[in-house]
Amino acid sequence: MIDDSEDDFYSGDLSYCYDDPNDNDYYSDDDNDYGLLEDGDEDDQDAMISRRPQLSYTVLKEADIKQRQEDDISKVSTVLSISRVEATILLRYFNWHPLLYQSSQVSHSAFSERSVSKVHDEWFADEGGVRQSVGLLERPAVQVSNSRELTCGICFESLLHDNITSAACGHPFCFSCWRGYISTTIKDGPGCLSLRCPDPSCNVAVGQDMIDKVATCEEKMKYSRYLLRSYIEDSRKTKWCPAPGCEYAVDFAVGGENFDVSCICSHSFCWNCTEEAHRPVDCDTVAKWILKNSAESENMNWILANSKPCPKCKRPIEKNQGCMHITCTPPCKFEFCWLCLGAWAEHGERTGGFYACNRYEAAKQEGVYDEAERRREMAKNSLEKYTHYYERWASNQLVLGRLPLFVIA
Repeated sequence: MIDDSEDDFYSGDLSYCYDDPNDNDYYSDDDNDYGLLEDGDEDDQDAMISRRPQLSYTVLKEADIKQRQEDDISKVSTVLSISRVEATILLRYFNWHPLLYQSSQVSHSAFSERSVSKVHDEWFADEGGVRQSVGLLERPAVQVSNSRELTCGICFESLLHDNITSAACGHPFCFSCWRGYISTTIKDGPGCLSLRCPDPSCNVAVGQDMIDKVATCEEKMKYSRYLLRSYIEDSRKTKWCPAPGCEYAVDFAVGGENFDVSCICSHSFCWNCTEEAHRPVDCDTVAKWILKNSAESENMNWILANSKPCPKCKRPIEKNQGCMHITCTPPCKFEFCWLCLGAWAEHGERTGGFYACNRYEAAKQEGVYDEAERRREMAKNSLEKYTHYYERWASNQLVLGRLPLFVIA
């Protein structure tokens, strides 16, 4: 029995979207000022603004992301007196935004200040330890010779000094080997952001300065793209909009209670699980619903509710009309009774003919089929309940798909 009362879904309190017709503090039919403010109206206007729901997120365009990334790099570089390349490597090690404050909502500027402060604290507490972990050296580990020719550490060819270059560690490699090494790692994906010196014994980080020196224009663009995406993907307070083809990101204010997010592309999703916005339903329930729609569970329920297994080969068989004489499909071809699942050779007029089975009725009275019937009935009820709600959900999705898209400029 399905409780129809569960059909009345509640999508959240929308009272804040409508003005109270009995609220005369803000508007009255007797007002003839047509929007002109008088003394005290500013307070009323502030009160109205304070009643509006505050968004707990900010949608970021690519230019916004680049600006925030550059600001964070500049702050660390200035305070620690290190190069921008080293500051970038350091911030990536700390996942750009290493701290999350769960107690209250924190704006990006405040969050960024605290994140950068975390980097500063770690640095000033144990600069040597941080440098070793990150792969930043104060001075080269190998003193490069001033001789006219140097030997590449990969191909072992002796080349002119101008054809050899090295990372901060000083290990000499020719431009050709550097180019091959960097090209391969960039093709492998975002792992190129954690590039290290080619020397097996060296842990020194290779930054964007080396990429700019030896990589092709296409490889430089890929590297820059990976670096930009890492600013969003490495942080736990920013995510990309999950809509196909959307390139906007969302910065979520930590401590926000409403996880529903509306992107500029018009796609609405849940920040917590990145599925379509589903307030007031919790994420676990949505996950179960999606699994139920996509998995084989309902197929198995249908098979259990509407079919029986062949007694010989166990393949499920559906009977929709006709008599109780069933013949399984080749190569099995086993003939059996649909009711008792016994061999048809043992059936005939004495067992009830083609449309009844005395053996089944007798066994049913003894409770032999109780468990199988109970399971089949449960599966049928579950399938009916699922179909009931799925049809309503699918209709709702269809209507939503026909609504016009309002894109915020």
